[in-house]
Amino acid sequence: MLSTKANCRRFSSVVAILAAVSGPAAYAATSENIEVVGVSRADADAIRAYFSGTSEAEVQAGLEALRASGRFSNVSVSRSGGHVVVRVAQGTQINRVAFEGNSKLKTDNLEPEIRTKSHGTFSPQIADQDVARIQEIYKRAGRAAAKVSYRTVSLPNGRIDVVFTIEEGDKTGVKEIRFIGNDVYSTSRLVGLMETTEMNFLSFIKTSDVYDPDRVAADLELVRRFYLKNGYADFRVVNSEAIFDAGQGGYILQITVSEGPQYRVSGVDIESHLPDIDPETLRPLLRVAPGDVYNGDAVEKTVDVLTREIARKGYAFTQARPRGQRNPADRTVAIKFVLDEGPRVYVERINIRGNNKTREYVIRREFDIGEGDAYNRVLVERAERHLNGLGYFKKVKITNEPGSSPDRVVVNVDVEEQPTGSFNVSGGYSTVEGFLGEVSVSDSNFMGRGEAVRLSVNEGQYSRGVNFSFTEPYFLDQRMSAGFDLFAKKSDAWNYNYYSTTSYGGTIRFGVPITEELTFQPHYSIYQTTISIPNDTQKPYNDCQQPIPFYTPGYGYWLAPTPANLNPIYNCMTNGEASLAIKQSQGSITTSLGGYTLSYSNIDNPRNPRNGLSATVTNDFAGIGGDARYMRATGEARYFYELPFLNDIIGIGRLQGGFLTPFGGYELRVFDNFNLGPSLVRGFAPGGIGPRDISNWTSTVGNSVGGTKYVGGTVEVQFPIWGLPKDIGLRGALFSDAGALWDYRGPTNFSKYLVGIPNLPCVYPYTAPTYGQGSCLLLSGQEFRIRASVGAGLLWQSPLGPIRFDYAIAVAKGPYDITQRFRFTGGTSF
Repeated sequence: MLSTKANCRRFSSVVAILAAVSGPAAYAATSENIEVVGVSRADADAIRAYFSGTSEAEVQAGLEALRASGRFSNVSVSRSGGHVVVRVAQGTQINRVAFEGNSKLKTDNLEPEIRTKSHGTFSPQIADQDVARIQEIYKRAGRAAAKVSYRTVSLPNGRIDVVFTIEEGDKTGVKEIRFIGNDVYSTSRLVGLMETTEMNFLSFIKTSDVYDPDRVAADLELVRRFYLKNGYADFRVVNSEAIFDAGQGGYILQITVSEGPQYRVSGVDIESHLPDIDPETLRPLLRVAPGDVYNGDAVEKTVDVLTREIARKGYAFTQARPRGQRNPADRTVAIKFVLDEGPRVYVERINIRGNNKTREYVIRREFDIGEGDAYNRVLVERAERHLNGLGYFKKVKITNEPGSSPDRVVVNVDVEEQPTGSFNVSGGYSTVEGFLGEVSVSDSNFMGRGEAVRLSVNEGQYSRGVNFSFTEPYFLDQRMSAGFDLFAKKSDAWNYNYYSTTSYGGTIRFGVPITEELTFQPHYSIYQTTISIPNDTQKPYNDCQQPIPFYTPGYGYWLAPTPANLNPIYNCMTNGEASLAIKQSQGSITTSLGGYTLSYSNIDNPRNPRNGLSATVTNDFAGIGGDARYMRATGEARYFYELPFLNDIIGIGRLQGGFLTPFGGYELRVFDNFNLGPSLVRGFAPGGIGPRDISNWTSTVGNSVGGTKYVGGTVEVQFPIWGLPKDIGLRGALFSDAGALWDYRGPTNFSKYLVGIPNLPCVYPYTAPTYGQGSCLLLSGQEFRIRASVGAGLLWQSPLGPIRFDYAIAVAKGPYDITQRFRFTGGTSF
């Protein structure tokens, strides 16, 4: 009570000072005409401050403000003899605020949202408002049927406890999403664009089916942009309403749209009202062309690139504004980009709010303008898109307000942060790597600096390793990324490999954006690779040169061969033997290489692409120190196209190729070559195509020696599985692969390696008296030969990670290729 009275006295002092400043007469009139009953004199002065006068409107406004303050349990006003009488009753002090029945939403999440506080003054009006607020919170959490009430518990000291009782009820999500007025695209296609989903048997593990007005508004914007991107320039959302159906226990979300006709571009022009700016010099920057289907995204990108280009030419206040002249008769639109000098307004200040973790400079560097620079709306909108795309924030909203003068503007950046760190334990199975598990720790916004850090440790049936990576997206305060990777990995010999490898090293890499779609990425790597061949009774892959006593055919304790007992089907090759090319590669070699990758991508969604092209070209030069000397070039392109007027069917085309050549007298080793299988043509085992050493005719696997050239192509169609909700994440695929791997460039005569004398005539395998491995390779698959397959796949974006099953049948193969019809890859995070 003492602290309350002291606060009141301080408050009344402030009121007295303000009254003195505003004029003694005014204050006297108020104090004489307003009488306060029920409190001390000091508190009465504070209460009078709520009333600016004695008119009906002024008295009513003061009464409402006093009640809203929550300081008193009861407030009333009456008139007596020309005076306004204000009667108040002191509010009861709150000992504590408690919640009962809340299990889905924790107390720590509810307490900050209400105004009734422990050690405060109780107000029934504010408690009622808190009940409504809690109900709204539950509604947004998908429990619109939640019931909330409160009660007070009297305590001996005259205080009370306030207890909010909550009946959470069942989850009330979105039961159905209906579109009305959509003729071109089906309802299921449009629902597939939205983050909001319908309730189904997976609702117990998902939250996307909760009705959230903000998320629905964002979904409608996605739908609008989808139509604009596909030529429907007149599209609009006519109405959107959420109807709670108590019978179904959820919401019916009904969206009415007007599609309009699809437009094509009849012409594109640039109109410049600026001196020294020739529109023709800007034409290469256009992202739209006559004959194209109208694309709102392309128009937006053109506005962005034109604005930035003319700003670089010294016109900081100029903006490119698109104007479209529609012709409904032939369904065309003529687009003109007008370059006008805008108002000369400067950025007075950029306020950044809501960033508790993210450093302020991480946000500011996404702006192409700063405080004191010319204000440009297009550049501000571009910064908003970039910030939303970082993944650090749930939401970014940029608004403006007037500055200290007419030519000044204040830019307000409001962000809502989201978690960026993760700890994952993953497990899975792959037909290439067997059973595997991984533990990883990562953060894409490390210490709020915008840096990406990841550490992972993996252990598998045939491999194990550790990886660490670090990326700084703005190196030297430039829009250029820099980072490094460190790794160590060991792979054991198994069905498709007759040798084990151990490698460790690191990479330094950079990323220099040339345009929004094109990036130049130089890199340097240095790593050491050690090849060893196991040779024991479980894996006797080197016992022709190192016999195993009492195991290798024909050899006893003294390692003395007994030729009389050896024959073509009983010798050191019978139990499996590594190729001479593999044996020659044993030992350690250091590779030091530099190179670059040129990447292009205009795909619409990096995670689930539907349209666009993604392509990379990589060139490496090994020979900057180290032992290896070769040049290697690889390339890959993927094209995604959503088939028109078909429901969620995506066509995918893929091309890939590579070339490798040694120099300086260097002999390529097995692990330098391209050793490919299902990554080039599904339906074949790892290392199952291309050049092979067929010296060991008793073996059907394991002696792929690789090639120096490869090409491949894939055509695939992905489609939803009818009758299954999209939340399950299951999609089907039909595909056809074709490719070739050829041209082994390593040594074929190993007489120097075996006996120290080069160029001896070949001793062929299975030659008496030892019937051993011989001294020369017998190669198959050196020529260019197309392998092909057809198959079907099942893709599952499961709640625990992506999984893919492929079943492929080889329809064109070589005589010694190794096929593998079923392929499964996947993993989980839990």
